[in-house]
Amino acid sequence: MSQTPALPLAPASGNPFRAFARLARLWLCAPDRGNARLLIAILLLLTAVQVGVQIGFNIWSRNFFNALENRDSIAFQAGIMLFLSLAVTSMTVAVNQLYLKQLIQLRWRGWLTRYLVEAWMRDGRQYQLELAGQGADNPDQRIAEDVRVATELAVEFVTGLLSALLMLIAFIGILWTLSGPLHLAMMGREVEIPGYMVWAALLYALLGSSLTWMVGRPMVTLNVKRTAAEADFRFGLTRARESGEGIAFIRGETDERRGLSATFERVAGNVRALMRSQRNLMWLTSAYGTLAMIFPTIVASPGYFAGVITLGGLMQIGAAFGQVQAALNWFVDNFPRIAEWRSAISRLMGFQAAIEDLAALAADPEQPTITVSVGTADSLVLRDLEVAFADGTTVIAESSAEIRAGERVLIKGASGSGKSTLFRAIGGLWPWGAGEIITPPAASMMFMPQRPYLPLGTLHAALSYPAATNAFSDDEAREALRLVGLAHLAPSLDEEEHWDRVLSLGEQQRMAFARLLLHKPAWIFMDEATAALDEPNQDMLMQLVVDRLPNVALVSIGHRQGLEVFHNRTLTLKRQPEGGAQLSLPPRRPRPSTGWVAPGLRDRLRKVMDS
Repeated sequence: MSQTPALPLAPASGNPFRAFARLARLWLCAPDRGNARLLIAILLLLTAVQVGVQIGFNIWSRNFFNALENRDSIAFQAGIMLFLSLAVTSMTVAVNQLYLKQLIQLRWRGWLTRYLVEAWMRDGRQYQLELAGQGADNPDQRIAEDVRVATELAVEFVTGLLSALLMLIAFIGILWTLSGPLHLAMMGREVEIPGYMVWAALLYALLGSSLTWMVGRPMVTLNVKRTAAEADFRFGLTRARESGEGIAFIRGETDERRGLSATFERVAGNVRALMRSQRNLMWLTSAYGTLAMIFPTIVASPGYFAGVITLGGLMQIGAAFGQVQAALNWFVDNFPRIAEWRSAISRLMGFQAAIEDLAALAADPEQPTITVSVGTADSLVLRDLEVAFADGTTVIAESSAEIRAGERVLIKGASGSGKSTLFRAIGGLWPWGAGEIITPPAASMMFMPQRPYLPLGTLHAALSYPAATNAFSDDEAREALRLVGLAHLAPSLDEEEHWDRVLSLGEQQRMAFARLLLHKPAWIFMDEATAALDEPNQDMLMQLVVDRLPNVALVSIGHRQGLEVFHNRTLTLKRQPEGGAQLSLPPRRPRPSTGWVAPGLRDRLRKVMDS
């Protein structure tokens, strides 16, 4: 008997920057990328133009302050006009640069969101990932928040880094030319240091970057932990809101408050640790930035006092030093945001890796997983089927069965014997195990869980789901509601509500039957689909299925004795001494004719319909 291995966890491994660069390549090479490449090219061109404008400002500062020093009013007025021209150009470039940057961020985020949602909401992976543990928790937060942070900051960093690099190349040349050599007397010898202001800027930036990395390095890990803790806290709040009625009935508010307080304390603990790390980094960056305001003037002042450098030259050197310093300090200035970005992409890559591992597990022929294939609409075949938990524990021992089209089969068994898990395996949601399942075409099947899914939107949309709202007319929808005893909801077809909160569980189960009557599938799988109804209404709805869909194949899970009369065959899951449960196969009974009514039901049904 084969053992199914646990689902491989998918923590973010390797270099997250390379992994995210792979996603960027996917976007830029995707058929649906739109004009992304053109937008990026224009953004890079505007970045280069802005660097050219800054070079113009630097040259302008020399001429302007020399005009002041020489009391040259004509040159002063010309300098003002040149400044205005440069300012208008700079503003125009900056505005368009910002708009393009935001547009690229939005386009990239939209594409990556669609990419991840498509990979997540496919073949039941959104359900399977709930069992995956690490690397797959809080997918909503990862898709909504981590994608936003990762894409927005990535575009910011690429444009910022390119601008810093171009500034560095341009202004190092200017600074080298302006500063000239520095002559020092050392050990009785005169030493000449060419372009000494460049070396001073490099040394200053290297010292600041090294100290920033040492002080701020813990922030990367702290940001990852904080993001995870925040997501857990939001999940706890959402769960408490959605389960408000159950909590209120059982008077569980005290325990819920205790749990939420403990979850928030983990958030607060991580925030406090991050605050301490940011405080330490702030001491460093504040001192570093304040000193940078006067450092170039002090270093260049000997040349000014010696008459080698004019006032304009001194101001130009200070401005050029500032640009070189800003370029070299890009890492220092952006370290906290880099830490936030890295934590976001680590969680994002972990999520994507979990999806890819799950897809690889299902596609790997060497893995002992359940093989689900599509056959004809005539039968459902279970062949040497074994169903297991993700940790390898056997739930259903090796079993074989065949259910033919038109049969009505009731699956029974003790609680925990694996009935619902068997349905998940038939639906392709549960890959763990061995053997083969040959199903009818997916379009011919409809699953009805105990709690039906009612999407957000109108009541008509909830009835039509998963088809489009206009797939069924208003008259068809009203008739379906009337047949299942929900005629009072017919006037609300076009109203938008949270119908899973407005309707009781019994009404939701009636809605599922109304949806069934509209879609008319050839195969129906009911998992305790009438558990919230009393027996007379259960009988009425089951008889409705028999009457309206006489040729349907019905496979049900249920514990009530009354359900047996609507089925002509019963399969029982019996626990085995060696572990797991196994299907017992009694002989088939003749199929009831069309219009058949279970014995003893006619009077009860009449009373229900009259009421």
